Amino acid sequence: MPIAFSVLVIVLLSYFLGCFNGAVLISTFIIKDDIRGHGSGNAGLTNFYRTYGARYALPVILLDMGKTAASTMIGGYMFQCLYEDWTLGVLVAGLGCIIGHVFPAFYGFKGGKGILAGSILVIMLDWRMALVAWGLFVLAVVLTRYISLGSITAASSVAVTAFFIYDRPLYIALAAIIASLVVWSHRSNIVRLVRGNENKFKWHKDPPQEK
Repeated sequence: MPIAFSVLVIVLLSYFLGCFNGAVLISTFIIKDDIRGHGSGNAGLTNFYRTYGARYALPVILLDMGKTAASTMIGGYMFQCLYEDWTLGVLVAGLGCIIGHVFPAFYGFKGGKGILAGSILVIMLDWRMALVAWGLFVLAVVLTRYISLGSITAASSVAVTAFFIYDRPLYIALAAIIASLVVWSHRSNIVRLVRGNENKFKWHKDPPQEK
């Protein structure tokens, strides 16, 4: 089977899975609301948490991480069987899934920012990459209480660690593209961070206000 065809199949399948947005699904079918009508309008975990609190956050996390795990396992297994290249399959599937999460066709191409999907992708790729990314995320959030800064820092680290872990330019390029996409999706957060008006993380179990 031509590798270009396999790439197309995995990208389309993982994109389709990526379109199932946890924040939108939980807010629509469980809370009977639409997360995109609140806060920043973003269908990601941070805006979901700020709007509804921690009560329904876990299902969102499981859905968004689960779809990425499923996509990358399918991609990795397929490429391992056909070309003995697990890593390429995981990278291709991860890219497709994150594109689907950020630009979901099901929801008018208005999705999340890809950090939950990316957090599982790095685990599927290499434990060293995951350790650096997760470690920097936790460190940045603990020191500053900015979830966005932790996300941007973690995503940026993927491009750097890929350069040291992999010896194939294609792997490094795909990792850099994925990292750039996640950072780009946080562009509004970057502007607010520079201006000093980005929201800091505050723990709350229930919504800040009754709806």
